[in-house]
Amino acid sequence: MKTIALLATTLVATAGLYAADVAARITVDASAPGHAVSPLLHGIFFEDINYGADGGLYAELVQNRSFEHAEHFYAYGKVARGEAAGELGIETVEPLNAKNPHYLRMTVRNPDKGFGIANYGYGGIAVKAGENYFFSVRARADAAFTGANGALRAILEDETGRPLGECTCDRLEADWKKFEGTIKSGATATQARLVVLATAAGRVDLDVVSLFPEHTFKNRRNGLRADLAQMLAEMHPAFLRFPGGCIVEGMDLPNRYQWKDTIGDIAERPQNWNRWQDAIRNQTAPQYYQTDGLGFFEYFQLCEDIGAEPLPILNCGMACQFQSKQLVPLAQLDPFVQDALDLIEFANGEVSTNWGARRAALGHPAPFNLKLIGVGNEQWGEQYFERYPIFYKAIKAKYPDIRIVTGAGPGVDGPEFDRWKLAWDKFKSGTPADLVDEHYYRPPQWFLENAGRYDAQDRAGPKIFAGEFAAHDRGRRNSLRAALAEAAFMTGLVRNSDAVAMSSYAPLFAKAGAYQWAPDLIWFDNARVYGSPSYYVQMLFARNRPDVVLPVAIESAGGVGAAGAAAADILSTAPKPLPPLFAVAGRDPRAGELILTVVNPFTEAREAEVAMRGVVRFAPEARATVLTSASADDENTFEAPRKVAPREETFAVSGPVFTHTFAANSLTIIRLKIRE
Repeated sequence: MKTIALLATTLVATAGLYAADVAARITVDASAPGHAVSPLLHGIFFEDINYGADGGLYAELVQNRSFEHAEHFYAYGKVARGEAAGELGIETVEPLNAKNPHYLRMTVRNPDKGFGIANYGYGGIAVKAGENYFFSVRARADAAFTGANGALRAILEDETGRPLGECTCDRLEADWKKFEGTIKSGATATQARLVVLATAAGRVDLDVVSLFPEHTFKNRRNGLRADLAQMLAEMHPAFLRFPGGCIVEGMDLPNRYQWKDTIGDIAERPQNWNRWQDAIRNQTAPQYYQTDGLGFFEYFQLCEDIGAEPLPILNCGMACQFQSKQLVPLAQLDPFVQDALDLIEFANGEVSTNWGARRAALGHPAPFNLKLIGVGNEQWGEQYFERYPIFYKAIKAKYPDIRIVTGAGPGVDGPEFDRWKLAWDKFKSGTPADLVDEHYYRPPQWFLENAGRYDAQDRAGPKIFAGEFAAHDRGRRNSLRAALAEAAFMTGLVRNSDAVAMSSYAPLFAKAGAYQWAPDLIWFDNARVYGSPSYYVQMLFARNRPDVVLPVAIESAGGVGAAGAAAADILSTAPKPLPPLFAVAGRDPRAGELILTVVNPFTEAREAEVAMRGVVRFAPEARATVLTSASADDENTFEAPRKVAPREETFAVSGPVFTHTFAANSLTIIRLKIRE
């Protein structure tokens, strides 16, 4: 299909209508609709980086709940009330199960007012007054403890030791048993702790100590932190890619993500160390682990809850090529390929199948309707191209309708990217890719200069998945400047959405004080959350995705140069010529509206004359959503979470040609109601 390019040319039919004092002229030809916009544009990329899962989206409040961290007592402390005395130790004899071999042994000599442990969560536990929290633990006790009618008291306390609420678990037995209770918090606290006390002398073993808010997203047990998941839902994402990222590859092959370890009873899910534990900003985090409580079933469930297509990514027999570079020999790839086939059966299989029955047993007999799967993360080179066809052929032989995402390496230029291009030529006749995953982490200037990257894309090739991108402003900040550069680039993704089928920003989450890098889309601590300017860019594009692209022409007017002095604080090197504004347009037939998206990344407001060809008339009032702020350096913070946030406006439209002023440093989305 012919590309609808962003051209600095004049459409002759409207040339005589333009005013003389405008900075730019934007012409939209509504009479010549182009290609359909991909329904998969603008999704979410999730990875457990920056404490995005455990300590973040996953709502578990206890850290190191199974004592499997390398430092087994990490996040715990000894508690002895009154004259209580005893010892704490880690044991492995007759564990709860082989996948969680360590457990806590409390030997209580004098219980007095209680002997036990306190868990401090992820730098404190945040609780709210009046809300319920589900406590659970696996426990067993010896005859001395059970004979004395010993019990466990689970107490929520604030940082001063003031009790906020508690529950009791009694009737312990000699064998492992799960105990549960509900604690209602009597006050709000951000630095609370969970205390578990034994009330009698004897020996008590504990494992899988858990505290969950009753109010999770969609109120699911073993669910997600409600405010963080709601931020995802409000983006209206087309898809969710999970679980990463470099997490998929692992630092080495034993560290790789294995989806079969992440389903079923949380007590049966083996813990894995997080490959980002040596990359936290200004520190290492050797106790950064993945409990896999947020596993593949929960990911699929989240996709269903927010209306997003699932896109799981699986290991292709290669560890991180930046780290260990470990490889599975080609002759030993069968288990890895089988994992991919089993995952598709888990997602889509009938309940009569092995993995379909496993899904049904978890409470979801209906299929998840998986349509996409990724083979590898961002692998490159001949070693990847030897392995990829093996997966492709096996998956397509059994599931021909599944679309497969293949990697193009860690960048979008240079020798490794060129090697992908050569590989594609080789694959054309035998093993083609459905979607190619390209990643871009570049300065804002690069995004501005590459808004037309796909204007000349070969439409006969595989579809593009802009799978990870973020504009890295000076100091890697989440500034409005970076967000607007991304927005300008995204106008090109929409315009070329016959070639670019999917896109997602990365990384998604970052926890204050525990992040690997910035920028990130959503920032949070234990009690608060806010979206960065880039978050609002992603939200606005997803919420205003048209169904059909319309041709747009932009020309400079009124003496405004292509890149002018106004761009000086965006561009750090000699700039390539840029248009006076960046724009894309489309039609939303269901709403009966035309959508015009305009980005002004420059430091002065620019008035433009907008001409809509092929439309008889509009409603007299148009709606505009504007994302801007006083300075391109502005960022959101916990103290000012909406300093840079969208605002709604209306303005009068007198006819098919009108003028509009686009604020400095702004993204503007105009919706015009068509009156046929």
